[in-house]
Amino acid sequence: MSTVIDDPRAKQRQLGIARPLIDGAWLDQTSLGEVDHIDPATGRVNGTIALCGPEEVEAAVAAAKGAYPAWRALSADKRRRILQRIEELVEADLPELGRRATAELGHPLSTSTSLSYMCAAWFGYYAGWSDKIEGATIPLTPAFNAGFDYTLAEPYGVVGIILTWNGPMVSVGMKVAPALAAGNCVVLKTPDIAPYTVARFAELALEAGVPPGVLHVLPGGAEAGEALVRHPDVGKISFTGGIATAKKILDAARHTVKPVVLELGGKSANLVFPDADLDAAAALSVHSCFTMAGQGCVLATRMLVHRSVYDEVVTATAKAITGLRLGDPFASETTLGPVVNEAAFARVLTAIQRAQTGTAARLISGGHAAPSDELAPDIAGGYYIEPTLLIDVDPHSSVAQEEVFGPVLAITPFDTEDQAVEIANATPYGLGAFVQTRDVARVHRIAPLLQAGTISVNGTSGLPPGAPFGGYNQSGYGREGGREGLFEFLRTKNVFVRI
Repeated sequence: MSTVIDDPRAKQRQLGIARPLIDGAWLDQTSLGEVDHIDPATGRVNGTIALCGPEEVEAAVAAAKGAYPAWRALSADKRRRILQRIEELVEADLPELGRRATAELGHPLSTSTSLSYMCAAWFGYYAGWSDKIEGATIPLTPAFNAGFDYTLAEPYGVVGIILTWNGPMVSVGMKVAPALAAGNCVVLKTPDIAPYTVARFAELALEAGVPPGVLHVLPGGAEAGEALVRHPDVGKISFTGGIATAKKILDAARHTVKPVVLELGGKSANLVFPDADLDAAAALSVHSCFTMAGQGCVLATRMLVHRSVYDEVVTATAKAITGLRLGDPFASETTLGPVVNEAAFARVLTAIQRAQTGTAARLISGGHAAPSDELAPDIAGGYYIEPTLLIDVDPHSSVAQEEVFGPVLAITPFDTEDQAVEIANATPYGLGAFVQTRDVARVHRIAPLLQAGTISVNGTSGLPPGAPFGGYNQSGYGREGGREGLFEFLRTKNVFVRI
């Protein structure tokens, strides 16, 4: 215990109580009581979460429904200024937002801060859309009645947003910003293991001028989520998370036949061709796969490498992994932190062991829990897993087909361009794909063939807010980002006036 008290980062780890925001007020008590939050970097309690259930959902939806007429009637320029102010306040508060995200998730501090910066950028982008929402005029032919036909783009009213735990601030930017810009009121269910950063965001949103009742934040689990999806006064649901939960959401949404946007998992392949910059291709996979300890939906967790350069790429990748620094996420030199909790820790280690059965894969490095004696005493109880490299991976094996959601990179050889595309597409997912080549003709040839919503060539864009993001197949449907992401939160109404 004395080690924790003397730790200069001990204060950074403390999170206090995560409470819900309903109708502009922070509740001191909730219907489901409180649970401890466990710091993934230490395995110790660092906060308390007040859990919400159906009772809090009912109160939040009712308040949002009541606030909607005034929020929708607010002039678009005023709504734009509020969102611009949120952008400014989030940018100014990056140190605190980064601290909270690192303490609750275990991401390295630089990563946590950059994710919050991305959130700010999305609010700035969608602030610009607030006063540019417009319909269209419909030309009529002589065969129809003479008149004036036009469309209106209208908000749903109350929308429910259910966040994932691994990067909640990015989801806030992707979902809450366009929903508010479109004129909706939002009931936001935050994950029960990562509510603190979003709670701080809500404080900033209120400071920016978001009226009471327009934004609600409910930390909770499955009970709160199901109540939100089933509520008849919630017009639409936007969810980021896993396939199993998505199926439950779809089942609950059928009772009110409400539309749902789903941004789900991925098993993104990084296709490396012989003419690529091989060191850069290896570095991209290592950075993508391990920065968040593999806990991301669109990370390059598979490398598909042409056999002629396979050994060279394996060597370069293994070398790049040795440059990672596993440790306390608050330490400036750390590039790889823990996985999020004990359950994830056990699940990932089991997946690594299963991958090595038979001829499914060959372990090159990592594969185990980080030895406690190699960690600082104050973090020895954290959920650290060595960065793991598996090669000669059977593309039909579980480690190639299923999300590990941990620090595991799998490499598979291919012989032809067609085979590379076939392997890349041979999973249930379709969120992202990466291509490493200097051949522009090849890029344009295979990009239409890859079954994924985002194709990144020789680098990544960093998810700019103006670009549409979303999946194919079991990676979900609907889009976040750009004009398409805005219109996910708008409905089109046709108006005809007889002349």
